[in-house]
Amino acid sequence: MRTATDWNAVLQDALPKFGAATIAVIVFFAILLLVFLAAGYASGRIARPITILILLGPAILLMIIGLVIPAIRTVVLSFYDANSIKFVGGANYHYAFTNPDIQRVLINTAMWIIITPIVATALGLFLAILIDKMKHESVAKSLIFLPMAISFVGASIIWGLVYEWRQNTPGTNQVGLLSQIVIWLGWKNPPDWLLWQPWNTFLLMVIMIWVQTGFAMVVLSAAIKNVPGDVLEAASLDGATGFGLFRRITLPMVRGTVIVVLTTIMIAVLKIFDIVATMTGGNYSTSVLANEMFNQTFVQGDAGHGAALAVVLFACVIPLVVYNVVQLRKERTVR
Repeated sequence: MRTATDWNAVLQDALPKFGAATIAVIVFFAILLLVFLAAGYASGRIARPITILILLGPAILLMIIGLVIPAIRTVVLSFYDANSIKFVGGANYHYAFTNPDIQRVLINTAMWIIITPIVATALGLFLAILIDKMKHESVAKSLIFLPMAISFVGASIIWGLVYEWRQNTPGTNQVGLLSQIVIWLGWKNPPDWLLWQPWNTFLLMVIMIWVQTGFAMVVLSAAIKNVPGDVLEAASLDGATGFGLFRRITLPMVRGTVIVVLTTIMIAVLKIFDIVATMTGGNYSTSVLANEMFNQTFVQGDAGHGAALAVVLFACVIPLVVYNVVQLRKERTVR
């Protein structure tokens, strides 16, 4: 238990920090007030440029400080050694693509990118069609969308209980839901799921799919509802029914939304770190690019390797972002 002396020491340490933070906030708002006052008094030809500068200036400044400069610095560091002192050229990239452990990481990342978005989008599309015909669809959608409100760490803890494993010996009760289910089905000695290579990687993907399916369902459901009713009616009069109606009419009309959902989930998958770090820490051949980047930089202290992996990750994300933006613009043009 802390004494009065301890509390005094804590207060003496905290008060200067609190005062500095308060002063910084006051200065920030004072600057904003002066800027907006200057904009209010501006007139004539300079009014529009000043307004644009005031509205976009802070965002551009923050983007340069928080994104552009760190990105450039990361690219530069990727050409230096572990201590960021000696220039080593492309050695870090050679390591990233030739080291067997990193190759395993790249293969895992590729599997995450291919499998997770496709399965999550397909499940979301199936549920969107299924629930669209149900009564009280909002309740079902809310329950399916609920995992999106949970952090990846929280979702990992929940699924950690599902994958919990104990040696199946007489008198031992299984805590993990999956272990108990397979025992009921006749598998008497199930494996330790998170050590079960290579299937443990797919079990981790299930968590991401569980989280992202609700997002895919909501977006695709909205797109399906926007399909013109007269088009569906005309197709029905021409004899299209059931799956044929969906395949030939509905799916082509929501194709752009399906692609946007796929690429959005791909971007989220590329940045996945929380699930792997929480469940296995990247051990047992489950590591992915983002997790390995963190380990190389902050655990092993190799800034060069970590920066090179960060650049590879960045290079993978950029095409998906650009493609996503293009598709969204096409969707707006069609509408």
